[in-house]
Amino acid sequence: MKKLLFWAIIAATSLSQAATIYQIDINDNIGSKTWVYTKRGFSEAEALNANLVLLRLNTYGGELSFADSIRTQILNSDIQTVAFIDNNAASAGALISIACDRIYMRKGASLGAATVVAGTDGQQMPDKYQSYMRATMRSTAEAHGKDSLGRWKRDPLIAEAMVDNHTVIPNIIDSGKTLTFTTEEAIANRYCEGVAETVIDVLEKEGYSVGEYELITYKPTFYDKLKGILTNTIFQSLLIMFIIGGIYFELQTPGIGFPLVVAIVASVLYFAPLYIDGLAANWEIIIFFIGVILLILEIFVIPGFGIAGISGIVCVVFGLVMSLIDNVNFNFERVRLPDVGEAVFTVFLGLLTSFFAILYFSHKIGSRGLWGKLALKTAQEKESGFVGVPTEQQSLIGKSGIAATDLRPSGKVEIDGKRYDAVSNYAGFIAKGTPISVVRYETGQIYVES
Repeated sequence: MKKLLFWAIIAATSLSQAATIYQIDINDNIGSKTWVYTKRGFSEAEALNANLVLLRLNTYGGELSFADSIRTQILNSDIQTVAFIDNNAASAGALISIACDRIYMRKGASLGAATVVAGTDGQQMPDKYQSYMRATMRSTAEAHGKDSLGRWKRDPLIAEAMVDNHTVIPNIIDSGKTLTFTTEEAIANRYCEGVAETVIDVLEKEGYSVGEYELITYKPTFYDKLKGILTNTIFQSLLIMFIIGGIYFELQTPGIGFPLVVAIVASVLYFAPLYIDGLAANWEIIIFFIGVILLILEIFVIPGFGIAGISGIVCVVFGLVMSLIDNVNFNFERVRLPDVGEAVFTVFLGLLTSFFAILYFSHKIGSRGLWGKLALKTAQEKESGFVGVPTEQQSLIGKSGIAATDLRPSGKVEIDGKRYDAVSNYAGFIAKGTPISVVRYETGQIYVES
């Protein structure tokens, strides 16, 4: 019995001392979804007091702003990080890999090719974007410091050569070529700690034997997946289109209808995940709605288009942009240049899309097919009791003439050579030939005074 208790204590002690390894898989293009997953994964790893975070990568790259956020998360984490390149770590994937403390690669894998290209056609972006990426790659490599011999653990010039095809490194890369390492080349140039074919191989090389650790893999929740979609740049632009388009079409129709519902739902989907994440503050959302109110006042209350309309547009754009930027009130220390550029791009893409959508739907509504059902086409026939009332008399207000007949109190008046039915204001008597003036127009009838 004593021996059984002894071995039970030993087993419990060994289990309590088992290391916790937290694995995050990045198998898609780097974007909002990847950033949401990585951020949540690191939060869970910290809550579990994990000994190591292992990022398993197989990606061709993606959006720089989200890759930069992931890079910053890795560099600022107190937990040791290891990248396992399970085939490809190109472009944004290379930046994330270099941020990790150690890198392992499968045979036949590749690392590099981090030149910034346009997401639409794959063409290389202007040099200001390349300059930022070069500096980001260099600073990420430099963050690992130097060894005891004074050599960089990750040579910053090599990281720069993965972006700039003008960078020359003797015996590594010539001018005119963008650097991409194979597994053996990465090992030879200290950008990879060794070859590994599986996660278990990586952990063995890190000194963890099977049975001595608990491997936990991040599993995204439904909310994580939804948030990844809602914070996608294109989806946010579409939400802005629905917000602006819904408000516009609601203002064009009487009462409260479907366009307003669309605008409200789109506003909630746009601001809710940003508010929960702490990006959208109360005052930023309030500024947006103040802008909407100013636009409504400009359209329905204030004649012309002036200060209220311009202020409304500025407030709407400002509120949408600031909600996407991680500032604390007006403190922009944590805000990175790509974040600002992406926020402005997202909002103006949404505004531009909504402008063309308004033009398109304004033309389509009332036409044949589905769009014809969105417009009122019922005819008001005379046989059904509908009678048209001329509105010409409304323009007579303020004009003068003479009474063509006695007004007792109704009769006829002559104005500019034409006769009109008229009623004496306050039901007074006006004799024929008396000068009169039109004072008001109501329900198809003009009222005159002498």
